[in-house]
Amino acid sequence: MYLSYLILACTFFISYIHASPSQLQTRSDIEECLTTNNVPYAVQGSTNWTALSTPYNLRLVYVPAVITIPETPDDVSASVTCAAAAGLKVQAKGGGHSYASYSSGGQDGSLVIEMENFSSIEVDQTTFIAKVGAGQRLGNVAQAIYSQGQRALPHGTCPGVGIAGHALHGGYGYASRKWGLALDHIVALDVVLANGTQIHANSTSYPDIFYAMRGAGDSFGIATYFYLQTEAAPSSVLYVSASLASAVNDASLATSGFETLQNWTLTSPDLTANFTFNMYIDTSGTFTFTGWCMECDSTYFSSNVLPAMLAGFPAGTAAGASVQQVGWIDALTLVSNNDPLTEPLGSAYTYHDTFYAKSVVTREAQPLTSASMSSFFTYMISNRGQGPFFSIVDLYGGPGSAINVPSSDSSAYSDRDALWVFQNYGRTSNSEPPFDPAIIGLIDGLNDAITDPQPGGDFTAYLNYVDPDLNATTAAELYYGKETYDKLLGIKMDVDPSALFWNPQSIGNANASAV
Repeated sequence: MYLSYLILACTFFISYIHASPSQLQTRSDIEECLTTNNVPYAVQGSTNWTALSTPYNLRLVYVPAVITIPETPDDVSASVTCAAAAGLKVQAKGGGHSYASYSSGGQDGSLVIEMENFSSIEVDQTTFIAKVGAGQRLGNVAQAIYSQGQRALPHGTCPGVGIAGHALHGGYGYASRKWGLALDHIVALDVVLANGTQIHANSTSYPDIFYAMRGAGDSFGIATYFYLQTEAAPSSVLYVSASLASAVNDASLATSGFETLQNWTLTSPDLTANFTFNMYIDTSGTFTFTGWCMECDSTYFSSNVLPAMLAGFPAGTAAGASVQQVGWIDALTLVSNNDPLTEPLGSAYTYHDTFYAKSVVTREAQPLTSASMSSFFTYMISNRGQGPFFSIVDLYGGPGSAINVPSSDSSAYSDRDALWVFQNYGRTSNSEPPFDPAIIGLIDGLNDAITDPQPGGDFTAYLNYVDPDLNATTAAELYYGKETYDKLLGIKMDVDPSALFWNPQSIGNANASAV
């Protein structure tokens, strides 16, 4: 288990001992600059180094040159200018949940800015705009804004995910069909640019930065504070769960059920924006349906809506479902698998996994075909016991979905015509290394099982489930598309021409003409 860590540590130690004079000078220069500017920082050998540098995804371990722990926006500015002077690339670490470990730089030798001290959460009681520090996590934000006037936001289900990376690159949650993405609720940002300048960006002040940060934030600046327009929390939520396991042993049964469900999604007047759902399928034979409906009538939902949705699955599926009416905070807790909403910040957060993930985003104009659905379920069944791996299929589109209301040029988030989003995820059984490389092939195969039978599907991908195995050009095409990427590249050339804010898939690493 620990051999890979030992090899990594030994390799780094040897490379450091034999480092070139220029490398040693770089470290000396950056430390001197940070010390002169009174910026708290850690380097390898510091007592807090392991806690600060360990990534969420233990499959991808990178060694930063230095990690700063700023306490003020001025500290962030100094971190950026010191890195530029020393010739180091920069990435921020909010929650640190980057699937590709880009919050560790995406390479060895970057300067990482740990944002854990930016933790305030304040709701203006007149505008109900929440000012949230970039080091906060979703569960803490949800509880704090609810306690400050019963306010809410659309966001993901994992309480430990950081608000920064989540909201800057999308931010789907169970309330998103009603309220949109977390990104859509950003009304302003405090941002540190590549030259160290601190700005307040919104739709009228620095509009290009405001556009680029909402969808591609890791390439354009360091957000220190978010200004998020909150919503009034619903008085009640129906939490719905059902086991579909009786269908998952037979690809034809599962396909028939999914086809009926998709057709209902596209045509039924009972699908309002208040309702959303997903399906979870794994290689142990689990197949579940989970959803919620905000401020909905429990009797009507149980008697009419749920039976129609699940009519294609084996008889009795809807009858065996659970429908609970709960409050907002209880609903968030249920979709988090009953994990506590309160989470520690920064390096005090110790949950990790060892995994590889990909995504598939389907277009509402090209619903999944029977061949694609059948291929997906056949693949899941034929690979049972492998991995382990799973797929989560979230409904983004359908009539009235607020996700698809904003125009495609309102932000750098491009998937405004999505129907389904698949998250395909393979991991080690105990969340620890070593990682079996065969899992990568299994997940690649699962993606192909969805897309290959439907060559006209025009599939894309979701940036928050970032796939580090994509080259920069393919990533740009799948995450942004040519028009958006071309616009982002122009802004990048204006505000960060030396690509200070960098990871392997950041804006500027792909030629727009090739996207």
